[in-house]
Amino acid sequence: MSNKVAFYTLGCKLNFSETSTIARSFENEGFDRVDFSEEADIYVINTCSVTENADKRFKTIVKQSQKGNPDAFVIAVGCYAQLKPEELADVDGVDLVLGATEKFKITDYLNDLTKNDKGEVHSCEIDEADFYVGSYAIGDRTRAFLKVQDGCDYKCTYCTIPLARGISRSDTLENVLHNAAEISSKGIKEIVLTGVNIGDYGKGEFGNKRHEHTFLDLVKALDRVEGIHRLRISSIEPNLLKNETIDFVAKSRSFVPHFHIPLQSGSDSILKLMRRRYLTNLYVERITRIKEVMPHACIGVDVIVGFPGETDEHFLETYNFLNALDISYLHVFTYSERDNTLAAEMDGVVPKNVRAKRSKMLRGLSAKKRRAFYESQLGCTRTVLFEGENKSGYIHGFTENYVKVKSPWNPELVNTLHEVELTEIDEDGLVRFEFVSQSVMA
Repeated sequence: MSNKVAFYTLGCKLNFSETSTIARSFENEGFDRVDFSEEADIYVINTCSVTENADKRFKTIVKQSQKGNPDAFVIAVGCYAQLKPEELADVDGVDLVLGATEKFKITDYLNDLTKNDKGEVHSCEIDEADFYVGSYAIGDRTRAFLKVQDGCDYKCTYCTIPLARGISRSDTLENVLHNAAEISSKGIKEIVLTGVNIGDYGKGEFGNKRHEHTFLDLVKALDRVEGIHRLRISSIEPNLLKNETIDFVAKSRSFVPHFHIPLQSGSDSILKLMRRRYLTNLYVERITRIKEVMPHACIGVDVIVGFPGETDEHFLETYNFLNALDISYLHVFTYSERDNTLAAEMDGVVPKNVRAKRSKMLRGLSAKKRRAFYESQLGCTRTVLFEGENKSGYIHGFTENYVKVKSPWNPELVNTLHEVELTEIDEDGLVRFEFVSQSVMA
């Protein structure tokens, strides 16, 4: 009887795509993949270091695996495993901790599956994480996350990602196109491009800083791949999102009018403390350009509240900046101190209760922005890709410009594209629609 393996992923879309690649390496070795809630011989936890919660949740997930099988072999991989391997190895029940370069060779470490008294650590110096491993994840049968880049050369003062993932490096264009074609051949309608800093694509294509291709080259090449209905850019730095890319997306065949652009603060003095590579005027230029060529585009924004030195005035500057901007929603992060970052040593620490209050204010602004964006779309004809889950008797889906719609559950709609007219906003904030025609587009 073959051994069973189960996976749990914390954190970002990139982690999900890497978990899928690691899972495929187990399947190639003859393992059966089972759900994390089931009994397995091996449990693999892919960790994250971006939020405080991820650290705490790790212990809970280890306990959960022990309930499934107290004798199971528990492996921790991912960002937190690279940053604090000894800490994870000390968690009761953890047998093996693999760092940034080791996680993709995970099956090489499985010769002996006996439980250890203390977790065994195999973790490289992060400057050894200089090779690229391509991966993709197939989420809910309707979309796939395709990793095109890893690592980051930026030195933002609050961020541990360069310490956890190493230098910026990219997949070859040929391999990205091969993976994209493979995904579309499985009948998946949407591909989301992911990476740590995807606008930096091309760097490290040859294992050094020399590169042949840029992010724009990648976008143009992917747009020509047959069989892909939708391509979505997950998150891209404002200084790396060039006007040429925006203009190309506006007239492209497959790329959808949806951008997620991290801002982090609407105050130039805080942006400088964060060591971001732009100021607010550049951010305004990018938003303006997108809305000029794609008035119906959806624009999401990352913002951090409570960064050291953020006074009430700075926060109001951020609030007013975002309020005036033509954006569609916010992802709000409450600043949390991270070891080995410059920000953790900075003066002007913002009290936790003030951070929480600011976060709540921006989440309220986000709800207002999303509502206004949805209202602006009523009466428009859009294309919806329907998802695969029955949620309390409803099927959900997203338009190309990321409006979330709902309709009574109909399994025949799963993973199909339909033209609809957006008609009204339901009490839960989602949008109702009418089919423009009953014919399935794809």
